[in-house]
Amino acid sequence: MLGLHNRKISLRNVTTLVIELEAANRLQASLAAIKPDLVVHTAGATSVEWCESFPEEAHRINVTLTANVARACSALAVPMVLISTDHLFEGIAALVDEGCPPAPQNVYGRTKAEAEQATLECHSAALVVRTNFFGWGTGYRQSFSDRIIFQARAGQPLMLFVDVFFTPILIEALVMAVQDLVQTQASGILHIVGDERISKYEFGHAIVKQFGLDPSVIKTSRISDQRDLVRRPRDMSLSNAKACKLLGRRLGSISAQLLSLQAQENSGRARELQSL
Repeated sequence: MLGLHNRKISLRNVTTLVIELEAANRLQASLAAIKPDLVVHTAGATSVEWCESFPEEAHRINVTLTANVARACSALAVPMVLISTDHLFEGIAALVDEGCPPAPQNVYGRTKAEAEQATLECHSAALVVRTNFFGWGTGYRQSFSDRIIFQARAGQPLMLFVDVFFTPILIEALVMAVQDLVQTQASGILHIVGDERISKYEFGHAIVKQFGLDPSVIKTSRISDQRDLVRRPRDMSLSNAKACKLLGRRLGSISAQLLSLQAQENSGRARELQSL
């Protein structure tokens, strides 16, 4: 079942239900009626610039609503997974592990760090997943990989940062890893990301190569030259060593994940998602 809060969508073979997150008691009643085996909380405000402009609303969405979900799940003894972010640190060290204390650089990062803390305070058995995923987006919101593919196909230049690093993971690989970890009753904070640290520029080049597109559309840019952006970490790469040890496997190279991304387009899966 897919619980919706703000946007109304429809997925083939998926039951959807609007769930109110603002009031913990009504949320608990809804969950009690549904009797879920697991709640995966993904709702949140993710635009760095928007959160900086509207900090109180960002706190309400990212922290208060998340805490409501955690309280309701805890009261009903329902396992919970919170999808968090890699946007929590100073961005100086590479491949940060779970033992590193958060040092968020902006409102978005602070509210996500507070959401993690609130979740574990309300529901000590919850699993908090720090990640940065990519995949085919919807008609109302393009993903990062969508933007690269669509602009490259249109022959439009795309400026990508050579000085921003991350460890992206294909969303299907993320889902499978979370599912397997839930089966082991994993809890606390885990980094579930891809196996490779890569710059946004390198990621763009890897995508156009996999999809047979013109690499000349990918242009070099530096975040250090962008004076109008909200302050953010330059290195968001996370270590997935702990998750890999628990799972007994690696989580995926860039090349393998992009091959899967292309296969999803060939199978029609991308078109289905873009129709939403």
